Amino acid sequence: MSDEANLDAYLKRINYAGSIAPTLETLQMLHRQHPAVIPFENLDPLLERPVRLQLSDIEQKLLNERRGGYCFEHNLLFKAVLEAMEYTVTPLAAAVLWGRSADVTGEAALNHMAMAVEVGGVSYLADVGFGGQVMAGPLRLRADLEQTVGGETYRLVGGHPKWRLETRIKGDWRPMYEFTLTPQTLDDYVAMNDGTMSMFHDFLMAARTDGEVRYGLFNGRLNTHRNGETTTRRLDTVAEVREALTATFLITLPDTDRLDAALEKLLRPEAAA
Repeated sequence: MSDEANLDAYLKRINYAGSIAPTLETLQMLHRQHPAVIPFENLDPLLERPVRLQLSDIEQKLLNERRGGYCFEHNLLFKAVLEAMEYTVTPLAAAVLWGRSADVTGEAALNHMAMAVEVGGVSYLADVGFGGQVMAGPLRLRADLEQTVGGETYRLVGGHPKWRLETRIKGDWRPMYEFTLTPQTLDDYVAMNDGTMSMFHDFLMAARTDGEVRYGLFNGRLNTHRNGETTTRRLDTVAEVREALTATFLITLPDTDRLDAALEKLLRPEAAA
C-alpha cells in the first residue's frame, strides 16, 4: 500500500484549507470533514459493479466522480492522505458486531478496516468508513475512557490483545466492532472485500454526518438523528430516493439506466418488510 495520495484533490474535495502539519488538530479536522462530505454508500454492489481497492480507482470514484463508498474505500483513501502528510499509520482489520444478535456464537469474520494513527507518541483509532455510526473524530486508543465526538459518545474496552469499540445509545452501550493491532496489507483487504461486496448486493445504504446531525438511508427509509432523537421519512418513489441521494448525501449518481430499476425493486413492499 505504497501509492501516494493526490493530496490537493482530496483537500479540495472535502473543502479543507487548513494546516496539513501532522498534528492531532489536523487529524481531528480531517476526520470530521471527511464523513461530512464523502458519504458512505453501496451503489456499486447494488448495481453489481465491482468495488476496486487500488488507490487510483478509489480516487477516481470518491474524488473525481464525487461518489461515496464503503469502509475499505474510505479508509484506504484516508490512510493514503494521512501518510502523505507524514503521519504514522497502521492499517487494521475489524470484525463488525453492529447489528449482530447477542445469541450468535463463534468468532465474527474480519470484514472492516480501521487504522491506528500515531501523533506525538500517542495512538488514536481513526475510522471514516463505518456508515451510519461513523466516528466524527479520532479516539484515543485507551481502554475505558468515554470520548465524545460529533455529539456521539464512544469507548474502547479490552486491549489485551483484542479491543472492542462501543457507542452509547439512549444510555446503553452497543458494540460496533472488535479488532487487534495486527497490521494488514492491501491483499488482506482485497480478500475481505470479496465477501463484503456480496453482503451489499440486495439493499441500499447511505450515510453522512453534518456537524452533530447524522443522516442514514436504508432502502426507502430516511432517518435523521439529531440531539438524541430520530425522525424518519418514508421515500415511496424512485424520484424521492434519487433526490435524497443527491441532496442529502451529496452523491453524484452513476450514469446508468440500471439505477432506476434497482431502486424500484428496493421500494417494493417485500423489500421494505
